[in-house]
Amino acid sequence: MNLAQTGAGARDTARRHPLLRDVLLAVGVVGMALVTDSPGQAPRGTTTDDVMGFALGMLAVAARRRFNRVALGACVGAAIVFLARDGQQQPMLTGAIALLLYTYAARTDRRKAWLIAGGIAVLLFLGGLLREASEGDNIGLLAWLGVGASIGDATRSRRAYIAEVEERARRAEQSRDEEARLRVVQERLRIARELHDVVAHHIAVIKVQASGAKHVLAHRPDRAGPALDHISRAADTALKEMASVVGLLRNSPDVDETTGLGTEPTRGLVRLPQLVDSFTTAGLRVECHQVGEARDLPVLVDMAAYRIAQEALTNAQKYGDGAARLTIHYTPETVTLDITNAIGAPTARHGSGYGILGMRERAAANAGTLRAGPCGPGRFAVHAKLPAPAREAAQ
Repeated sequence: MNLAQTGAGARDTARRHPLLRDVLLAVGVVGMALVTDSPGQAPRGTTTDDVMGFALGMLAVAARRRFNRVALGACVGAAIVFLARDGQQQPMLTGAIALLLYTYAARTDRRKAWLIAGGIAVLLFLGGLLREASEGDNIGLLAWLGVGASIGDATRSRRAYIAEVEERARRAEQSRDEEARLRVVQERLRIARELHDVVAHHIAVIKVQASGAKHVLAHRPDRAGPALDHISRAADTALKEMASVVGLLRNSPDVDETTGLGTEPTRGLVRLPQLVDSFTTAGLRVECHQVGEARDLPVLVDMAAYRIAQEALTNAQKYGDGAARLTIHYTPETVTLDITNAIGAPTARHGSGYGILGMRERAAANAGTLRAGPCGPGRFAVHAKLPAPAREAAQ
C-alpha cells in the first residue's frame, strides 16, 4: 500500500469517526501548547496545573461538536481560575479555547461569534493585566483567540456560499426539468391539435361521400364512381398531411436529411379555395367573402387562420344545415375570420368539444382571440382575430 492510499484511508476513517478525529485534534493542539514556552520565558517543567489544563483541554476539544458552549464556558472559567491563582495563563487552555471559538464561529452568525470572542478576550486580557501577566502572554492570548474566531467565521462564510451555490444549481436544474416537462406537454397538445385538424375534416368528407356512394350503389351504380374518387382524394390528402406532421417530429427542425426539403409549415390561406371545394364536394355550401386586400401573413398566423377556418367549416358540416358563410377581413395589423352557420337538428349536435378548444389554443398561441358560440336564434358563429402586422410578414 503506497502513501497516497494510506492517506486516503486515513481521511475516510476520519470522516466515518468524527469523535476519533476530535480526540486526535485535541491531542495535537493541546499537546503542542504544552511543549511550547511563552516568548521571553525560560523553559519550565510540567506542573499539576499543566496536567489538569491538558486533561480539561482534551475533553473540551473532544466534545466540541455536541457540547460546544458548555466546553467553551468550562475552559474559559478554568483559565480564569488558573490565572487568578497563579498569575499565569495555561497555554493548553488557550489553544483549546481558540479551537472551540473556531467551532462556535463556524456554526453561528458573525455578530454572535465576534461578541463571544471579544467578551472572552476582554475577560482573559483584563485578568492577565490584574495579575501582572507578561505582555507576551497577553498578546499571544489575543492572537490565538482572533485566529480561531477569524478562521471559524471564514469557514462559515465559505460553507454558506457553497450551500447557496448548490441551492441555486438545484433550483436551476429543477427549473430546467420543469421547463422540459412543460415543453413536452405543449408539444403533445400541439401534435394532438394538428392531427385532430388534419383528420377531422377529411374523415368527415370521406363519411359523407361513403354514405352517398352507398346510396347510389343500390339505385344508380354508374354514379358511384365520382363519390369513390372523392373518397380516394380525401384519404390521399389526409395521409399526406399526416405524413407532413409526423415528418416534423422525425426530422430536424430545419431540413429533412433525406430529401433536403425544409420542414417549415405550409402556407395556409393560399389553400383556402381547395378547402372550400372539398367542402362543396362533400355537400356543404360555403359562401366566401373577403374584405381588404389579401397579403402574405406571418407563417404561424397564416397556418393558424387556415386551421381555424378548416375546423369551423368542419363543425358547420357536422352540426349545421348544409350551408355556411366565411368572411376574411385583412387590415394592416390583423386578420379576422368570421364563420357562421345555421344550427341543424338537435339530434345531430354532439361532439367532444376538442375542435373549439383547439381553435382557441391556436389563436392564443399567436396572441389572438377567438369566440365560438350561438349568435342568435338557431345560428352558430366563430370569430377569430389574429395579429398579423404587415411589416413582420415583409421581413
